Amino acid sequence: MGEGNFWKYGLALGAGVVIGAIGAVLLSRGKIDLKKTYATLLSHGLDLKDKASTLVETAKENMEDLTAEAKREQELRRNAGQTS
Repeated sequence: MGEGNFWKYGLALGAGVVIGAIGAVLLSRGKIDLKKTYATLLSHGLDLKDKASTLVETAKENMEDLTAEAKREQELRRNAGQTS
């Protein structure tokens, strides 16, 4: 995923957290009765969390692959230097 998607999901996640916090405060004070709406917002926040987790997992896997490839290249260089 590109850097733009990272920021898009990050901002959306942040907005979801803020909206959720505001909703929690209003619900706890009894000002509004929006439990269904709050549940819907929370479910969307969970969707965003899942997308962010997927993004992080993908980045982690890519770094692990890159590290393994770099170690293979390093080993090849070491072996080539020993046979010269």
